[in-house]
Amino acid sequence: MSSIVQQYIDIAKKRNPGESEFHQTVEEVLHSIEPVLEKHPEYIKAGLIERLIEPERAIIFRVTWVDDAGKVQVNRGYRYQFNSAIGPYKGGTRFAPNVNPSIIKFLGFEQIFKNALTGLPIGGGKGGADFDPNGKSDGEIMRFCQAYMTELYRHIGPQTDSPAGDLGVGAREIGYLFGQYKRIANMYNESVTGKAVVYGGLNGRTEATGYGIVYFANCMLEANNEKMAGKKVVVSGFGNVTWGTVTKLDELGAKVIAFSGPDGYILDEAGVTGEKIAALLELRNSGKNICAPYAEKYPEAKFFAGKKPWEVKADLYIPCAMQNDIHLEDAKKIVANGAKFLCEGANMPCTNEAIDYLMSNGIIFGPCKAANAGGVACSCIEMGQNAGHTVFSLDQVYAQLKNIMVSIHDSSAAAAAEYGLGYNLLAGANIAGFKKIAEAMMAQGIV
Repeated sequence: MSSIVQQYIDIAKKRNPGESEFHQTVEEVLHSIEPVLEKHPEYIKAGLIERLIEPERAIIFRVTWVDDAGKVQVNRGYRYQFNSAIGPYKGGTRFAPNVNPSIIKFLGFEQIFKNALTGLPIGGGKGGADFDPNGKSDGEIMRFCQAYMTELYRHIGPQTDSPAGDLGVGAREIGYLFGQYKRIANMYNESVTGKAVVYGGLNGRTEATGYGIVYFANCMLEANNEKMAGKKVVVSGFGNVTWGTVTKLDELGAKVIAFSGPDGYILDEAGVTGEKIAALLELRNSGKNICAPYAEKYPEAKFFAGKKPWEVKADLYIPCAMQNDIHLEDAKKIVANGAKFLCEGANMPCTNEAIDYLMSNGIIFGPCKAANAGGVACSCIEMGQNAGHTVFSLDQVYAQLKNIMVSIHDSSAAAAAEYGLGYNLLAGANIAGFKKIAEAMMAQGIV
């Protein structure tokens, strides 16, 4: 069977040359689901894996806009609609200068399984552009978003594809994207999520991903007879996900002692709590580096310029920044620190080599496609809210989010146990998500 799995990996690499991020996620998933393929040879006969690793549709388009100086600018936009077996495509939109087909494909492929794990009727997709919002004026960002949506609008809709935000696409960008969609399509619907509450957005959506990560991490600890209260935690990143994660960790009695930004990392042994969390939010919204100003504001904190926080000794690590933030050498530091738990917050923040090392050295590992699924789950809840012309309260959203995250943990653990893999949440999440998608694909025929 390993040879067959390798054949599929080789197909992905041949069809997508040089796309290392996409190759990485395909390898991780396919190796995990090997026991399912052994049990279900009909999946191989039906060409299910070949279909799964090939997007149903790839949309690449030019985005032309005019900057404040009157100069014409040209960017490239993407939307990969990967799999619609269990529902319309659903996934974020990323604006960053390093956006390319490999990154969007890896995110879209991960989204298939992540969305399946939520138990909600949404398929996998992802989009974005190689546009850098940093340093741009509000007018420039508005004009770019309008140009981007002018090209994309014909490919999305509530029963087709519903984009949301991601890195570089926050409340402001979503507002401009939705406004242009509404203007062109002449429809006010759930085709774009992540909207502000005042015009149809979901209460609690901003913190949903971070809260969901902590709910999932808490399940990991409880499954191993430990409690979150009193745990020392190191996080990376400083965006919405990190802010939500730090806020919920503080509520549950954990102590965040280190976090990172583009300029390095902060070690605050007193804990990032109370007004310090509010200061993080203020610094993040300033658009400047976050660590150096934090150290100036709180002199007891230590600033380590240009370094990663994985050298700091902690009980739990939650990387919330970017893909491939933790490499093998970082994993070795985490293991040497005597940690027991790592829960991924960002999308694919650990390399496959780092994951193998962590897990083979006793680290209990929470995979991103399970742990950070709370964000897309709440995006789907927003779709339901819009379609039903109603409003969910904050308490209703939090209750649904917590139930979904507990269910994701339990289904992942159960899937691993079913295949004799012990408490292996990485394999379990891939298996649980894949089984749902596979059953739907088989039921719908060769399409």
